[in-house]
Amino acid sequence: MSDIKKPELLVPASSLEVLKEAVIFGADAVYIGGEAYGLRAKAKNFSTEEMAQGIQFAHDHGVKVHVAVNILAHNDDIEGALEYFDELKKMQPDALIIADPGMFTLAKRECPDIDIHISTQANNTNYMTYLFWYEQGAKRVVSARELSLKEIRQIRDRIPADMEIESFIHGAMCISYSGRCLLSSFLAGRDANRGECTHPCRWKYAL
Repeated sequence: MSDIKKPELLVPASSLEVLKEAVIFGADAVYIGGEAYGLRAKAKNFSTEEMAQGIQFAHDHGVKVHVAVNILAHNDDIEGALEYFDELKKMQPDALIIADPGMFTLAKRECPDIDIHISTQANNTNYMTYLFWYEQGAKRVVSARELSLKEIRQIRDRIPADMEIESFIHGAMCISYSGRCLLSSFLAGRDANRGECTHPCRWKYAL
């Protein structure tokens, strides 16, 4: 018998309707964002009530829910983030996806019973970074999108067996470091690192 662990199929859900479709059609887990503190500010996203409904619906069908709280926070984000983590603690998603060390510290303190996954926005490009986050208490690290399969295998071979790796198999390839792009700010005046990305990596260009 093979000892290879079956991968988890994790699907983004931009709304309660999409979450339900993903659950019904076989996702093992979904990741969602609230109305703030995530990097998809222009998506429909979830109100607090919708998030609670979505988590309950997914759990009733044996599907996990991960909530993205992956902004690169500024000082004036902290007080609201504390209130948000308190709300999430009551809803009990399966994991919080976080990029910012300050937000990680708050999440670990305010939601000790919820797993923390480190977002691709944290630029996770080597096994020492994975080991750092493991020692901080993270259960999973999302690999930088620019990593090759060879590099991911090297990481897998050098981190504890109980630490999970998550990798994108589709989606945008952010310019500069994974998930930390400044093109949107430069070209459109909207900051990708604050959830306002206009996805210039998907625009059509001509020389």
